[in-house]
Amino acid sequence: MSSYEARFKVWRGDEQGGGLEDFSVEVNDGEVVLDIIHRLQSTQAPDLAVRWNCKAGKCGSCSAEINGRPRLMCMTRMSVFDRAETITVTPLRAFPVIRDLVTNVGFNYQKAREVPAFVPPAGVGPGEYRMTQEDVDRSQEFRKCIECFLCQDTCHVVRDHEENKAAFAGPRFLMRIAELDMHPLDAAAETGLDRKRTAQDEHGLGYCNITKCCTEVCPEGIKITDNALIPLKERAVDRKYDPLVWLGSKIRRRSS
Repeated sequence: MSSYEARFKVWRGDEQGGGLEDFSVEVNDGEVVLDIIHRLQSTQAPDLAVRWNCKAGKCGSCSAEINGRPRLMCMTRMSVFDRAETITVTPLRAFPVIRDLVTNVGFNYQKAREVPAFVPPAGVGPGEYRMTQEDVDRSQEFRKCIECFLCQDTCHVVRDHEENKAAFAGPRFLMRIAELDMHPLDAAAETGLDRKRTAQDEHGLGYCNITKCCTEVCPEGIKITDNALIPLKERAVDRKYDPLVWLGSKIRRRSS
């Protein structure tokens, strides 16, 4: 097994401020960035704070920015970098730093609580739900989300404009709304909840300008923009601006 010395710049600090520190650390064949961060902890920086759990790309815990790109450290192989390259590891920029590479992602859990849950259809008991395979496949793509929040971090609406956070749910949770709105068994409309309207009026769907940056960084390969955000925008526009839909909503149905 061959090894070499790699140059790293790792952000150290807390909510009061900080900066990049230089390290030279051994790298072995087959290792990922998280391996190197662990080696730094064990040999040079025992107080380095980093969040991680599964090291298998399924928990979403080890999100960071590697050379400025939001990535999972456990899924970023050292072999993708040139051996002479200096690798920079910094915390997610869109969220407040707690310490070193650990950020406070509470914003995302707040937004999750603001999205109304699935509404079961009336008169259908557990085990009686029936869906076509096409509908199952569509929802299943969105349910692959591991909540690493890389899409939230790279979205410029959140990343570059702190003032937008109060009104904008971000791509992860707009995708959740789209999933529920597309679900053939969701009975939200029967309770008076219009998910398309709330997406536009309460969760900031209009802020999204479909740059696809969220799709580009998704480690699960979910087509967030094409399969969730654009269809949700189309549904919201049809609901709000299509003259026939508008007229139909104004005509009272005659009761039998």
